[in-house]
Amino acid sequence: MSLQTLSEWLRCPNCLSPLTPAGGLVLRCTAGHSFDANRRGYVSLLGGRSHVVGDNAAMLDARTAFLEAGWYDDLRTALTTLVAAEDPTRVLDIGCGTGFYLRGVTDACPEAAALGMDLSPVAVARTVAGSRQGHAAVADVSLPEPAQAVHVAQVDGLVADVWADLPVRTGVADVLLNVFAPRNPAEFHRVLRDDGLLAVVVPHDDHLRELRDAGLALDIPPNKAEDLRVALEPWFALETLIGVSGRHRLGAGDVAAVIGMGPSAHHTGTETIADRWPETRPVTFSFDVLGFRRRAVPLLPR
Repeated sequence: MSLQTLSEWLRCPNCLSPLTPAGGLVLRCTAGHSFDANRRGYVSLLGGRSHVVGDNAAMLDARTAFLEAGWYDDLRTALTTLVAAEDPTRVLDIGCGTGFYLRGVTDACPEAAALGMDLSPVAVARTVAGSRQGHAAVADVSLPEPAQAVHVAQVDGLVADVWADLPVRTGVADVLLNVFAPRNPAEFHRVLRDDGLLAVVVPHDDHLRELRDAGLALDIPPNKAEDLRVALEPWFALETLIGVSGRHRLGAGDVAAVIGMGPSAHHTGTETIADRWPETRPVTFSFDVLGFRRRAVPLLPR
């Protein structure tokens, strides 16, 4: 971990001035507020204000099992393609979870610096650790062989609450990822550079419909993409809309993982899954990937 690269993303959650390395693993602002990072590559700037609980280890284990099986690879490819077209140098993933989608982006953009932010310290730790384990060095073949540079994406981590003022510097990100995660439009606008891209993923209302028909998953409100466009309109202009859908045959183990990684985990037990999903059956996956361009000046009512 480089404390310098981590600090370049951050501002003090108390006085909002930039944080800089202050020796050891300490980050400090000019007002003297200090925060301890850890050797796992992240810092918590959460404080005691949040009463919201992040994803626990069991939910993240389920998410890892499901995502690493490849079920959402098409979604990650669509998101990565959208982001890579920006040729970003700094990518911020808010609600990073296990880092699955951020790894797709940094694999395609290995020279980009990245910050994974989540309310869950376990999630942030996995995002940072996964980036170290999963990325191979990439040689710059445009240079003569003895001088070929080696690039490895730098992924740092931040534990923070998306609903609060973000402890992230103004205009610091070229691209902001937000995949199945809460949104803070005014703060997203602030931390993105001028003309930056906000990439958001939301499910269609028919996503996992077979599981809902079986009483295993929660309902998804209709028209999420349009509702999102309206909610973000004062700060962002919708530029790209990509639909990703398919049907895949899932067994009980896969169903347990996809249920266990989301909000339905709080309502469905493993015995219920075994009773209601006794054999492999087709399940609908359906998402929208939306690219929003940051407005120079918010269209807020006077």
